[in-house]
Amino acid sequence: MHVRNVPPLASHQAHNQRALIARWQIVARAVGLRVRILTELDGEKILYLETPQRGKEAAVDYLSAGVHGDEAGAVWGLLNWAESNLQQLITGSFLIFPCFNPAGLRNNTRMDHRGLDINRRFDLAQDPITAPWRKLVSKRKLRIGLCLHEDYDSLGCYVYELCQLKLSLSSQIMTECTQQIPIDPRRVIEGNRAQAGIIRRSKLPPNFSGMPEAFVLWQLGCPITLTFETPSEFSLDDRVAAQAAFIAAALRPAPPP
Repeated sequence: MHVRNVPPLASHQAHNQRALIARWQIVARAVGLRVRILTELDGEKILYLETPQRGKEAAVDYLSAGVHGDEAGAVWGLLNWAESNLQQLITGSFLIFPCFNPAGLRNNTRMDHRGLDINRRFDLAQDPITAPWRKLVSKRKLRIGLCLHEDYDSLGCYVYELCQLKLSLSSQIMTECTQQIPIDPRRVIEGNRAQAGIIRRSKLPPNFSGMPEAFVLWQLGCPITLTFETPSEFSLDDRVAAQAAFIAAALRPAPPP
């Protein structure tokens, strides 16, 4: 089940936030997702989409892109996955932030409309954007959290993994999602030890300023969070495909024992 008659993404539209949300509206209508406003600040609306609740105990899959507006491959990769997996959206339970930083996407910048890096503010209880996010997420039981990003310096795809060891998924996921773009071969990425493009960590470096989305998801009880990075200097089409493939691999049901 796919969205039909949707034109392919042109590179000059990569930062067209209105076009992005218009296509998400089509997806939402097709599968019954509810489109809601997390907050509106200085005229900027931050939207999220949610599956109608199937009971208080139903665990949801959390998907987020566009926290940094200059990482367009992530937001369009998330949409690409959604448009190609309508049946999964119908049968599953999801909490989706399709573009957390709309002004940043439009302006091709990491910062939001306030000039702030949202991904260093998820721990702030008084921030007018991340505070309502914390309230919303804390009321949901999360099964997995996928935070989609891009890296200017990257030589390929890589992933940060926060999880209990028995839940580790990254090795198989990275094998499946790196057909378009290879795994980043570096052994040290952003000051972290990496192996085959996987960075496993349970705490932030001591000089790290602020708290990113994935860590706060982890603190709020999400059993596994994966922050996927594609190299932003590679082809946009390849980055979109890699992001979509990552989501598909991460959300693929585990085979029966």
